[in-house]
Amino acid sequence: MGYKTLCFGLTCILFAYFIYVPIPENIDEPWKVRIVDAVIKTTSLTAMLFENIGLMGYEKLFSTLVKLDYTQPISDENVTVMDTTFTDIPVRLYLPKRKSERQRPAVIFIHGGAFVLGSCSKCILWQAPLDLLNRLTANKLDAVVVGVDYRLAPQYQFPTPYEDVISVVKFFLEDKTLAEYGVDPTRICISGDSSGGTLAAGVVQQIQNDPEFKNKFKAQALIYPGLQLVDISMPSHQEYEHGPVLSRNMAIELGCLYLTNDKALSQAIRKNQHMPHGSGHLFKLVNWSTFLPEKYRKQHVYTEPVLGRLNTSFSILLDNRLSPLATNDSQLQNLPLTYVVTCQHDILRDDGLIYVSRLRNAGVKVSHDHIEDGVHGALSFMTLPVYLQLGIRIKDKYINWLEENL
Repeated sequence: MGYKTLCFGLTCILFAYFIYVPIPENIDEPWKVRIVDAVIKTTSLTAMLFENIGLMGYEKLFSTLVKLDYTQPISDENVTVMDTTFTDIPVRLYLPKRKSERQRPAVIFIHGGAFVLGSCSKCILWQAPLDLLNRLTANKLDAVVVGVDYRLAPQYQFPTPYEDVISVVKFFLEDKTLAEYGVDPTRICISGDSSGGTLAAGVVQQIQNDPEFKNKFKAQALIYPGLQLVDISMPSHQEYEHGPVLSRNMAIELGCLYLTNDKALSQAIRKNQHMPHGSGHLFKLVNWSTFLPEKYRKQHVYTEPVLGRLNTSFSILLDNRLSPLATNDSQLQNLPLTYVVTCQHDILRDDGLIYVSRLRNAGVKVSHDHIEDGVHGALSFMTLPVYLQLGIRIKDKYINWLEENL
């Protein structure tokens, strides 16, 4: 009893401290964002303490708090929701009920969660809004929506989550599957938020550049995506090191679990000294001093990441499935119509901004919404208990773009 009381007391003290940590002035509904930020920071610090004393892994506390319990798919008057599997990978389907005289568009949605958290078919606090998003997308666009429940790290590390998504995509793009669900093969989009955007961007690059696939994507929609692990010292990483919502430390701790359990990698990433020898050619593809608009460079001075400081060489870091931004121009030229959402107060902001620049330079048609008062993960906070108008705005922009372009 005394131990639990002590833990509760320390948690309250941490929350009281974090609730008064300054946040950017122009953020909409600042007190709601403060509360979200304080809860996440308190959880992150507590998780780190628990890991250091050997009580549980860093990610375990997050998983425990969000309670990943399976929930039955619930249909409504407009959309039939059902669970099935595509090549043994669980997916949740959203199928419009009204009759259609022509084939429907389709959206494959990949959820975020740093490759460690999240689901499309389990009861989790921030996934309820994504269920709402997919329902609204299916209803408003009269579209088939597929939510992919890829396996999560650290139990299933790279490339398993990626391979799960690509397996689902390949199965769905087959003529017989599209015919079964009445999908128009010329009107298919893949979407993702945060790490889901990472997976979506990597999958699109593979599909669009593979001549074996007859059916391609018409569009991709990436919502505040993380797109590279090559340089972790961009201006947005420096300006929003402590958040709000997503801190640099939290992103590194969770993101590294996607790759390895070796703490040496996360320590090297914090110093931007993680890339192995032979990776120098990738730096020019993510060089923010070249591709980042002047407005966002400000007073920052570009310093090239240091090579080969790790005793163990993680050659996996050279894989462009981890860093879709670190792909050469010839691969980008074949990409479809693209929509990107970036948020100003987000450590991942510059990944999205640079990708927009590179895609446009490669001749890809890109629509870009930059949310000046935006924070990372806002789309996940548009239902109770945390209801951010920012999430509603991003949801509306996303669905409107799909409606206009699919």
